[in-house]
Amino acid sequence: MKFSPYITGLIVVLFSTVVLSTAGLMTRLVSLDSATILVWRGIAGGTALFLLLLIIAPQRGFHALPRLGRPGLAICIASGVGMMLFITALQETSVAHVSIIFATCPFVSAGLGFALLGERPGRSALVASLAAMAGVIVMVGAGEAGGLLGDLLAFGMTVCVALMTVLMRRYPDQPVLITAGLAALLSALLSLPFSAPLAASLQDIAIVSLFGILGFALGIGLLLYGARLLPPVETALIGALDAPLAPFWVWLFLGERLEEATLLGGSVVMAAVLLHVLFDLRRREAMPGAT
Repeated sequence: MKFSPYITGLIVVLFSTVVLSTAGLMTRLVSLDSATILVWRGIAGGTALFLLLLIIAPQRGFHALPRLGRPGLAICIASGVGMMLFITALQETSVAHVSIIFATCPFVSAGLGFALLGERPGRSALVASLAAMAGVIVMVGAGEAGGLLGDLLAFGMTVCVALMTVLMRRYPDQPVLITAGLAALLSALLSLPFSAPLAASLQDIAIVSLFGILGFALGIGLLLYGARLLPPVETALIGALDAPLAPFWVWLFLGERLEEATLLGGSVVMAAVLLHVLFDLRRREAMPGAT
Protein backbone atom coordinates (compact mmCIF):
# COMPACT_ATOMS: atom_id res chain seq x y z
CA MET A 1 0.00 0.00 0.00
CA LYS A 2 1.44 3.32 -1.09
CA PHE A 3 0.84 6.36 1.12
CA SER A 4 0.79 9.97 0.00
CA PRO A 5 3.74 12.16 1.11
CA TYR A 6 1.45 13.84 3.67
CA ILE A 7 0.41 10.53 5.26
CA THR A 8 3.99 9.30 5.22
CA GLY A 9 5.14 12.52 6.88
CA LEU A 10 2.48 12.21 9.59
CA ILE A 11 3.47 8.63 10.38
CA VAL A 12 7.20 9.33 10.40
CA VAL A 13 7.00 12.49 12.54
CA LEU A 14 4.59 10.81 14.95
CA PHE A 15 6.93 7.85 15.36
CA SER A 16 9.92 10.18 15.82
CA THR A 17 8.04 12.05 18.55
CA VAL A 18 7.23 8.82 20.36
CA VAL A 19 10.86 7.73 20.19
CA LEU A 20 12.32 11.09 21.26
CA SER A 21 9.87 11.34 24.17
CA THR A 22 11.74 8.52 25.93
CA ALA A 23 14.55 10.94 26.82
CA GLY A 24 12.88 11.76 30.14
CA LEU A 25 12.76 8.08 31.07
CA MET A 26 16.45 7.75 30.27
CA THR A 27 17.41 10.60 32.59
CA ARG A 28 15.54 8.86 35.43
CA LEU A 29 17.48 5.64 34.91
CA VAL A 30 20.96 7.15 35.27
CA SER A 31 22.76 9.33 37.81
CA LEU A 32 24.50 11.68 35.40
CA ASP A 33 24.32 15.42 34.84
CA SER A 34 22.61 16.64 31.70
CA ALA A 35 25.81 17.64 29.88
CA THR A 36 27.40 14.21 30.39
CA ILE A 37 24.21 12.57 29.14
CA LEU A 38 24.36 14.73 26.02
CA VAL A 39 27.98 13.77 25.38
CA TRP A 40 27.47 10.01 25.57
CA ARG A 41 24.09 10.17 23.83
CA GLY A 42 25.50 12.28 21.01
CA ILE A 43 28.57 10.10 20.54
CA ALA A 44 26.55 6.87 20.54
CA GLY A 45 23.80 8.26 18.31
CA GLY A 46 26.14 9.95 15.85
CA THR A 47 28.41 6.90 15.60
CA ALA A 48 25.40 4.61 15.05
CA LEU A 49 24.08 6.81 12.25
CA PHE A 50 27.40 6.94 10.44
CA LEU A 51 27.89 3.18 10.83
CA LEU A 52 24.42 2.66 9.35
CA LEU A 53 25.36 4.94 6.46
CA LEU A 54 28.57 2.94 5.98
CA ILE A 55 26.56 -0.28 5.77
CA ILE A 56 23.72 0.79 3.47
CA ALA A 57 25.55 3.29 1.22
CA PRO A 58 29.32 3.14 1.81
CA GLN A 59 30.30 5.16 -1.26
CA ARG A 60 27.30 7.23 -2.28
CA GLY A 61 26.54 8.26 1.30
CA PHE A 62 29.89 9.67 2.34
CA HIS A 63 30.44 11.32 -1.02
CA ALA A 64 27.53 13.58 -0.10
CA LEU A 65 29.35 14.81 3.02
CA PRO A 66 31.50 17.48 1.30
CA ARG A 67 28.46 18.63 -0.67
CA LEU A 68 26.22 19.45 2.26
CA GLY A 69 26.64 23.14 1.58
CA ARG A 70 25.19 25.95 3.63
CA PRO A 71 21.67 24.48 3.97
CA GLY A 72 22.97 21.17 5.32
CA LEU A 73 25.35 22.87 7.73
CA ALA A 74 22.58 25.21 8.86
CA ILE A 75 20.32 22.23 9.62
CA CYS A 76 23.11 20.50 11.56
CA ILE A 77 23.87 23.63 13.57
CA ALA A 78 20.20 24.34 14.30
CA SER A 79 19.70 20.76 15.50
CA GLY A 80 22.86 20.59 17.58
CA VAL A 81 22.51 24.03 19.14
CA GLY A 82 18.85 23.37 19.89
CA MET A 83 19.77 20.26 21.86
CA MET A 84 22.40 22.19 23.80
CA LEU A 85 20.08 25.10 24.56
CA PHE A 86 17.42 22.70 25.79
CA ILE A 87 19.67 21.20 28.46
CA THR A 88 21.09 24.57 29.47
CA ALA A 89 17.61 26.07 29.73
CA LEU A 90 16.57 23.33 32.14
CA GLN A 91 19.48 24.33 34.36
CA GLU A 92 18.57 28.03 34.34
CA THR A 93 14.78 28.00 34.59
CA SER A 94 11.94 25.71 35.59
CA VAL A 95 10.83 22.67 33.61
CA ALA A 96 7.38 24.27 33.49
CA HIS A 97 8.68 27.38 31.75
CA VAL A 98 10.67 25.31 29.23
CA SER A 99 7.59 23.21 28.42
CA ILE A 100 5.31 26.21 28.01
CA ILE A 101 7.80 28.12 25.85
CA PHE A 102 8.42 25.08 23.65
CA ALA A 103 4.66 24.73 23.20
CA THR A 104 4.85 27.92 21.11
CA CYS A 105 6.94 26.05 18.51
CA PRO A 106 4.02 25.56 16.08
CA PHE A 107 3.49 29.33 15.95
CA VAL A 108 7.21 30.02 15.48
CA SER A 109 7.30 27.35 12.78
CA ALA A 110 4.26 28.89 11.09
CA GLY A 111 5.92 32.31 11.06
CA LEU A 112 9.22 31.01 9.71
CA GLY A 113 7.41 28.81 7.20
CA PHE A 114 5.52 31.79 5.84
CA ALA A 115 8.63 34.02 5.80
CA LEU A 116 11.01 31.51 4.20
CA LEU A 117 8.69 29.23 2.24
CA GLY A 118 5.61 31.33 1.59
CA GLU A 119 3.43 28.59 3.16
CA ARG A 120 0.37 29.94 4.88
CA PRO A 121 -0.60 27.80 7.88
CA GLY A 122 -4.15 26.52 7.85
CA ARG A 123 -6.66 27.78 10.38
CA SER A 124 -7.17 24.26 11.73
CA ALA A 125 -3.45 23.86 12.42
CA LEU A 126 -3.26 27.16 14.28
CA VAL A 127 -6.36 26.41 16.35
CA ALA A 128 -5.03 22.96 17.20
CA SER A 129 -1.65 24.48 18.11
CA LEU A 130 -3.36 26.95 20.44
CA ALA A 131 -5.32 24.13 22.08
CA ALA A 132 -2.15 22.04 22.45
CA MET A 133 -0.34 24.95 24.09
CA ALA A 134 -3.25 25.38 26.50
CA GLY A 135 -3.00 21.70 27.33
CA VAL A 136 0.72 22.01 28.09
CA ILE A 137 0.01 24.99 30.38
CA VAL A 138 -2.57 22.91 32.24
CA MET A 139 -0.06 20.07 32.59
CA VAL A 140 2.84 22.05 34.04
CA GLY A 141 1.02 24.99 35.61
CA ALA A 142 1.58 28.63 34.69
CA GLY A 143 2.62 29.94 38.10
CA GLU A 144 6.00 28.27 38.66
CA ALA A 145 8.84 30.79 38.84
CA GLY A 146 11.66 30.70 36.33
CA GLY A 147 14.77 32.63 35.37
CA LEU A 148 14.89 35.15 32.56
CA LEU A 149 18.11 33.71 31.12
CA GLY A 150 16.66 30.20 31.09
CA ASP A 151 13.46 31.45 29.47
CA LEU A 152 15.48 33.13 26.73
CA LEU A 153 17.49 29.95 26.20
CA ALA A 154 14.28 27.93 25.98
CA PHE A 155 12.93 30.32 23.37
CA GLY A 156 16.22 30.04 21.47
CA MET A 157 15.83 26.25 21.52
CA THR A 158 12.28 26.61 20.22
CA VAL A 159 13.48 28.81 17.34
CA CYS A 160 16.22 26.27 16.51
CA VAL A 161 13.73 23.40 16.30
CA ALA A 162 11.35 25.48 14.19
CA LEU A 163 14.18 26.59 11.90
CA MET A 164 15.35 23.00 11.49
CA THR A 165 11.91 21.85 10.33
CA VAL A 166 11.56 24.78 7.92
CA LEU A 167 15.00 24.20 6.41
CA MET A 168 14.31 20.50 5.90
CA ARG A 169 11.07 21.44 4.18
CA ARG A 170 12.92 23.99 2.02
CA TYR A 171 15.83 21.67 1.15
CA PRO A 172 14.33 18.16 1.03
CA ASP A 173 17.34 16.68 -0.79
CA GLN A 174 19.63 16.98 2.23
CA PRO A 175 21.03 13.56 3.27
CA VAL A 176 19.14 12.64 6.43
CA LEU A 177 21.64 10.21 7.97
CA ILE A 178 24.60 12.53 7.51
CA THR A 179 22.68 15.55 8.76
CA ALA A 180 21.36 13.75 11.84
CA GLY A 181 24.75 12.19 12.58
CA LEU A 182 26.57 15.53 12.43
CA ALA A 183 23.90 17.14 14.62
CA ALA A 184 24.31 14.40 17.23
CA LEU A 185 28.10 14.72 17.28
CA LEU A 186 27.83 18.52 17.41
CA SER A 187 25.57 18.34 20.47
CA ALA A 188 28.18 16.13 22.16
CA LEU A 189 30.97 18.52 21.25
CA LEU A 190 29.08 21.56 22.56
CA SER A 191 28.33 19.79 25.82
CA LEU A 192 31.84 18.42 26.40
CA PRO A 193 33.28 21.45 28.28
CA PHE A 194 30.48 21.21 30.88
CA SER A 195 30.55 17.43 31.32
CA ALA A 196 32.52 14.68 33.07
CA PRO A 197 32.13 11.73 30.69
CA LEU A 198 35.01 9.67 32.11
CA ALA A 199 33.51 9.82 35.60
CA ALA A 200 30.36 7.99 34.50
CA SER A 201 29.86 4.36 35.45
CA LEU A 202 29.83 1.68 32.78
CA GLN A 203 26.19 0.95 33.54
CA ASP A 204 25.16 4.58 33.05
CA ILE A 205 27.19 4.81 29.85
CA ALA A 206 25.54 1.65 28.54
CA ILE A 207 22.04 2.93 29.30
CA VAL A 208 22.65 6.35 27.76
CA SER A 209 24.33 4.80 24.71
CA LEU A 210 21.43 2.41 24.19
CA PHE A 211 18.93 5.25 24.34
CA GLY A 212 21.25 7.33 22.15
CA ILE A 213 21.10 4.69 19.43
CA LEU A 214 17.51 3.43 19.70
CA GLY A 215 15.98 6.69 20.89
CA PHE A 216 17.89 9.77 19.87
CA ALA A 217 19.56 8.64 16.63
CA LEU A 218 16.41 6.97 15.33
CA GLY A 219 14.19 9.80 16.50
CA ILE A 220 16.17 12.71 15.08
CA GLY A 221 16.70 10.87 11.78
CA LEU A 222 12.98 10.24 11.39
CA LEU A 223 12.16 13.81 12.41
CA LEU A 224 14.47 15.24 9.75
CA TYR A 225 13.01 12.91 7.14
CA GLY A 226 9.40 13.61 8.10
CA ALA A 227 9.95 17.38 8.22
CA ARG A 228 10.61 17.29 4.47
CA LEU A 229 7.07 16.05 3.82
CA LEU A 230 4.95 18.26 6.10
CA PRO A 231 4.37 21.97 6.55
CA PRO A 232 6.51 23.20 9.49
CA VAL A 233 3.49 23.97 11.68
CA GLU A 234 2.25 20.38 11.28
CA THR A 235 5.62 18.94 12.29
CA ALA A 236 5.80 21.17 15.36
CA LEU A 237 2.20 20.41 16.32
CA ILE A 238 2.81 16.66 16.34
CA GLY A 239 6.00 17.32 18.29
CA ALA A 240 3.83 18.80 21.05
CA LEU A 241 2.84 15.21 21.89
CA ASP A 242 6.20 14.95 23.65
CA ALA A 243 4.69 16.78 26.63
CA PRO A 244 2.14 14.06 27.57
CA LEU A 245 4.23 11.14 26.30
CA ALA A 246 7.32 11.86 28.43
CA PRO A 247 5.56 11.43 31.81
CA PHE A 248 3.62 8.46 30.41
CA TRP A 249 6.82 6.44 29.87
CA VAL A 250 8.03 7.26 33.39
CA TRP A 251 4.68 6.08 34.78
CA LEU A 252 4.66 2.94 32.63
CA PHE A 253 8.18 1.74 33.44
CA LEU A 254 8.94 3.31 36.82
CA GLY A 255 5.47 3.55 38.32
CA GLU A 256 5.57 7.31 38.99
CA ARG A 257 2.15 8.66 39.77
CA LEU A 258 0.51 10.84 37.13
CA GLU A 259 -1.04 14.02 38.50
CA GLU A 260 -4.59 14.95 37.53
CA ALA A 261 -3.29 18.06 35.75
CA THR A 262 -0.94 15.88 33.69
CA LEU A 263 -3.78 13.60 32.65
CA LEU A 264 -6.11 16.49 31.84
CA GLY A 265 -3.56 18.61 30.00
CA GLY A 266 -2.13 15.60 28.18
CA SER A 267 -5.60 14.59 27.01
CA VAL A 268 -6.13 18.10 25.64
CA VAL A 269 -2.84 17.98 23.72
CA MET A 270 -3.54 14.54 22.26
CA ALA A 271 -7.12 15.45 21.35
CA ALA A 272 -5.98 18.66 19.64
CA VAL A 273 -3.44 16.81 17.50
CA LEU A 274 -5.78 13.91 16.68
CA LEU A 275 -8.74 16.10 15.75
CA HIS A 276 -6.59 18.31 13.54
CA VAL A 277 -5.07 15.33 11.72
CA LEU A 278 -8.51 13.76 11.14
CA PHE A 279 -9.93 17.09 9.98
CA ASP A 280 -7.02 17.67 7.60
CA LEU A 281 -7.19 14.15 6.18
CA ARG A 282 -10.91 14.57 5.51
CA ARG A 283 -10.30 17.95 3.89
CA ARG A 284 -7.61 16.51 1.64
CA GLU A 285 -9.83 13.60 0.59
CA ALA A 286 -12.52 16.07 -0.42
CA MET A 287 -10.12 18.09 -2.61
CA PRO A 288 -10.51 17.69 -6.38
CA GLY A 289 -8.22 15.01 -7.74
CA ALA A 290 -7.75 13.33 -4.36
CA THR A 291 -7.32 9.60 -4.44
